[in-house]
Amino acid sequence: MRTLISVIEIILPVFYFSTIWAYARAFFSGVKTAESLKTPLLFSTVVLHFLYIIFRTTEYDHPPITSVFEILSLIAFTIAVVYTFIEFKTKNTSTGYFILIIPFFFQIISSLFIKENSEVPALLRSNLLGFHVTSALLGYAAITISAVYGFLYLMLYHNIKSSQFGLIYNRLPNLEMLERMSFTATVFGFLLLTVAIVVGLVWMPKVFGNIPYTDPKLFGTIAIWLIYAVGLTAKKVARWQGKRIIVLSLFGFAIAMFSMTIINIFLSGFHKFF
Repeated sequence: MRTLISVIEIILPVFYFSTIWAYARAFFSGVKTAESLKTPLLFSTVVLHFLYIIFRTTEYDHPPITSVFEILSLIAFTIAVVYTFIEFKTKNTSTGYFILIIPFFFQIISSLFIKENSEVPALLRSNLLGFHVTSALLGYAAITISAVYGFLYLMLYHNIKSSQFGLIYNRLPNLEMLERMSFTATVFGFLLLTVAIVVGLVWMPKVFGNIPYTDPKLFGTIAIWLIYAVGLTAKKVARWQGKRIIVLSLFGFAIAMFSMTIINIFLSGFHKFF
């Protein structure tokens, strides 16, 4: 099994590269072969990555959350899964290159440097903790994808306002579709962050007893959740749309990145156990 895991670690970046190559050729050059291959390649890559996570979890008896490089692979997988869901939901395949290049780089770093820890704390062997972390990463992945679509929206909006009708205008979906794709990712991220927060608040007190609810990472996650809750409510009740909802999405993404980097590395104590 470990040999198989090592082989998959080598070929996973190749699968991701082949997938983004197909999406890039289809977007920038309109190659019909690439157009027909890109979605099957995406599906094959996601399935292979899913099997890799299952094999690694089974063989080493813990979810892949015990090191930075395991987490990078899990992030790559969650981004690919969320994008696959959005592509299936919207039936639009033209933006895959801009999204899938992110998991490609994450996975190649993971494959180059990942190794099994000789001693893994019993806590990190919990599958429920793995579910909590995976839910959170799926939520952050969706937020990241929502932000990418937000940037593409603003880029296309600027091109239209400037009467620049080039490749970006011709190949990207229209503004309404980009807004819909960003909103779909936002809803997905909001739901998964909700699951992660609920699981964490229910399960962690049973393991640790008194949880420091003033932990900056916990505050950051709840702040992100509230920002997107306000955005979704405003879109539903106040009929927010267009640039207003896109800007709010980008603001939430900025807070999420601050939470994942500065807070997680320098300020949070409780969440450093994974």
